[in-house]
Amino acid sequence: MKPIFFIIVLVSSLVSMAIAIPGTATFYQQYTPSACYGNTPGGVMIAAASHPLWDGGAICGKMFTVKCTGATNAVPHPFHDGKTVTVKIVDHCPGCGGTLDLSKEAFESIANPVAGVIKIEYW
Repeated sequence: MKPIFFIIVLVSSLVSMAIAIPGTATFYQQYTPSACYGNTPGGVMIAAASHPLWDGGAICGKMFTVKCTGATNAVPHPFHDGKTVTVKIVDHCPGCGGTLDLSKEAFESIANPVAGVIKIEYW
């Protein structure tokens, strides 16, 4: 039984990495109101979607797992190796400068906020 479990875990890991989408992330600190939920708080592990992802709000409530893959600037080693964070899309960020605009708490769990903008993979 153990070899079968190992194979299942290995295959699922490879599939999730194969479907990871590259992008960039920034962070923000004011979480309400949001374009998806108005003045209803959505927690702190949240994100705003860039305009290309927004799709008229159809992305509201979607969950993404995000991993930092590197720096976009000269800050040395801004990310926490191998860590991921799962966020819920609660807002629209048409001019945020990244693919996803993470809450500060979500950003700090995968990277140093001093970096400002990081390269990510999300799925």
